Amino acid sequence: MADDANIRVAKKLALVAVAMFGFGYVLVPIYNVFCDVTGLNGKTGELSAAEAGKLSVARDRTVTVTFDTNVHGELPWKFNAKQVSVEVHPGEIKEVMFRAENMIDREVVGQAVPSVAPAVGSKYFKKTECFCFSQQTLGPNESRDMPVRFIIHPDLPEQVTSLTLSYTFFMAPGQAGSTTTTHKAHSF
Repeated sequence: MADDANIRVAKKLALVAVAMFGFGYVLVPIYNVFCDVTGLNGKTGELSAAEAGKLSVARDRTVTVTFDTNVHGELPWKFNAKQVSVEVHPGEIKEVMFRAENMIDREVVGQAVPSVAPAVGSKYFKKTECFCFSQQTLGPNESRDMPVRFIIHPDLPEQVTSLTLSYTFFMAPGQAGSTTTTHKAHSF
């Protein structure tokens, strides 16, 4: 009797463990869809240059975009925007430059994760080109200028007059010395 009860408990625990693993596995795609639909979490979208060129430019309105840069944990980089902020007409394609510098004498791979604040503005902030679309490799003591080309959709609510585009660079998973091996890079 006791053996049958133990087997039933073990089976239930195994089922719970499998269910928890499955839930964790599908959580990232579900979260991405949720953020895409709601614009929450400051995730930005992509837009092709052709699609961006079809939008009308709202010349009677400007939005101030301020840039914030961060380097996470053990990533031995300096990272900054070459401009503190820019004025943008919604519908206008704008390009800004960022600079990353590897401060050590070995190659390092980083991945930038963007966000936009306030969150309501994130679904109107679209990038046509960004270093955050892929991992960036910097050689020993190398520095590089990296462009971001973006457009603010003209449908941005009128009360939003300023946005902050923030990037945090993380060490790419799997590198020697990396403690962020569970961080998954996404294309934003």
